[in-house]
Amino acid sequence: MDRGAVVGEFDTGDPSDPVYAVILVTLFSVRRPLLSSPSVTDAELLVAWRQGDAAAGNELLQRYFQPLLRFFRHKVQSGVEDLIQHTMLDCVERRDAIEERAGFRGYLFAIARGKLFDHLRREYRRPALDDISEHSLLDLGTSPSSAIARDERRAKIAAALAGIPLDHQIALELAYWEQLSGPEIAAVLGIPANTVRSRLARARQQLRERLGAMGLPLDEPQRPEDQG
Repeated sequence: MDRGAVVGEFDTGDPSDPVYAVILVTLFSVRRPLLSSPSVTDAELLVAWRQGDAAAGNELLQRYFQPLLRFFRHKVQSGVEDLIQHTMLDCVERRDAIEERAGFRGYLFAIARGKLFDHLRREYRRPALDDISEHSLLDLGTSPSSAIARDERRAKIAAALAGIPLDHQIALELAYWEQLSGPEIAAVLGIPANTVRSRLARARQQLRERLGAMGLPLDEPQRPEDQG
């Protein structure tokens, strides 16, 4: 491709940018899932679930267990299982409130974001009105799980991510890892859809600056097959 890769309907960046490769290939400890088109879509499962098909609801939630695990494990040291459980429970109880604009993924990660922020406020005794989204994990005094830092390079990337505002970290992860669309990311962050592109650009720049300050070489990104 000559231009940036596209997530949903907006560009995520220039593939020649080393930060782009870092985000796509070396950001996470688990192997990136293969993208496939499920025979039954999220929307179809959601309709069936709302009509009383419990099996459809179970399939929908199981489909997103691993994405939720990644989402929380990169931001908290403990309590990941409880956070996943509470997110899914809220999704079950509020499934009729899911808007078509956000889709199931946008709605699910919006709930997960809220659960994460509540957890961080309790953990670090932050006031209820404190805008957690503007803080980085380092600001809050936490760091990602050691499970995602199995080597020096990965540890530096995790530390760099922990040093940018939480909503910027979340935006990068949802765009590059989970491949959410612009409207979905907007629904998660509670921002206008036309601001997602600029939000991602700022997040990439912040990550690039932190990686550069750490002296992390960006010209030879790992390939998926090189990750353990």
